[in-house]
Amino acid sequence: MKRLLRSIRKKIRYFTNARTVTIDRIRLVSDAARVPAVVRDLMYREVYEDTERNILLRLLKPGSKVLEVGTGVGFIALLAARICGASNVLTYEANASLEPLIRENFQLNGIEPALRLRAMTSDGRRISFYRSDNIISSSAYDRQLPGAKVEIESDVFSEVLQTYRPDVLIMDVEGSEDELLRVADFGSVRDILVELHPHVIGEAKVEELKAILADKGFRQGETDRKTFHFHRNRA
Repeated sequence: MKRLLRSIRKKIRYFTNARTVTIDRIRLVSDAARVPAVVRDLMYREVYEDTERNILLRLLKPGSKVLEVGTGVGFIALLAARICGASNVLTYEANASLEPLIRENFQLNGIEPALRLRAMTSDGRRISFYRSDNIISSSAYDRQLPGAKVEIESDVFSEVLQTYRPDVLIMDVEGSEDELLRVADFGSVRDILVELHPHVIGEAKVEELKAILADKGFRQGETDRKTFHFHRNRA
């Protein structure tokens, strides 16, 4: 029945050229002039960010402190803020061109998580960033996709962990997890929800990252396609 209702809603959205979509009580801009067709289709079908969303809805609690690396259009940050409180969510987005869309989505929901428009690296260096025309594929890796190469500033991941002290780390950074998840100390983090990208960094590095997390006390829990949840009892 749920699948049927989603299918009906999708058809209505395409027929009316819906400019906004509501998924799990979060309203998002879906205007064809501002959102790439592939992202718009995911929104219309209500499967946008579904793997992260499904796990987060079971994981997050009121008052949980969340650090997200890779805001996208702001959906996961909004979902986390709705559950945990906007003051408990800090989200990083390297693609500054997305700021107007992110801010509008925040405004549509009357929720304002803290947004920082910088990359995250192990050492705070200036990096090359490849903005893809398909925004969900933008990356610090050159994936030979249509778009533009830009130079951007970054914050030091270990320093953000130490100063912000999150309970939950959410990461979708299209390959940069290979650098960030090698941090020496995860500080207060108890739960990591990360999308791993073997098609970008290779299967061997994905398995190496899992082993690194295990060595730091993180047990692999629920998985959904490329999205993995890791948990440790004490930081």
